[in-house]
Amino acid sequence: MLHSSAKDLLSQLEIVVNACKDEDFARPLDELSKSTFGQHIRHTLEFFICLFDARNEGVVNYDQRKHDTLIETDRKLALSVISSIITFLEKDQEDFELVFEANYSEEDGQDFQMKSSFYRELAYNIEHAIHHMALLKVAVKQSLNYISLPEHFGVASSTVRYRASTKS
Repeated sequence: MLHSSAKDLLSQLEIVVNACKDEDFARPLDELSKSTFGQHIRHTLEFFICLFDARNEGVVNYDQRKHDTLIETDRKLALSVISSIITFLEKDQEDFELVFEANYSEEDGQDFQMKSSFYRELAYNIEHAIHHMALLKVAVKQSLNYISLPEHFGVASSTVRYRASTKS
């Protein structure tokens, strides 16, 4: 279930990134507080990358993502990363224990650690992706309106279900 939800979201992202013009992918947008479409894509993808790298180390730390500027400026590379993540998810990984590590201080400080699992972190990545997709949706509607968005792009599945249940 989690795997297919994550794959569906990434497939939606793939459609939108594919439709984005190269020059718009790395252009700062007012709707994104001068960040770029590509930066939001990179940020979202790197959370998945951190999680998948954690299977080797047993520790996931999203603060230690690479901030790879190539992913945020090269649309084709971003598409390749999306495809790689989808391929990984198609292997239907079993759940396993992880240690979640983060530093919630704005200053240099000690990392906080707690028990987690691959499934719990995958669920977090899904929610995180939806949040950034919702931000991207605003930018697309305002500045990149040539991009056709999938129907539920940037909308949580619980919201989709709720809206369906309240239709008359």
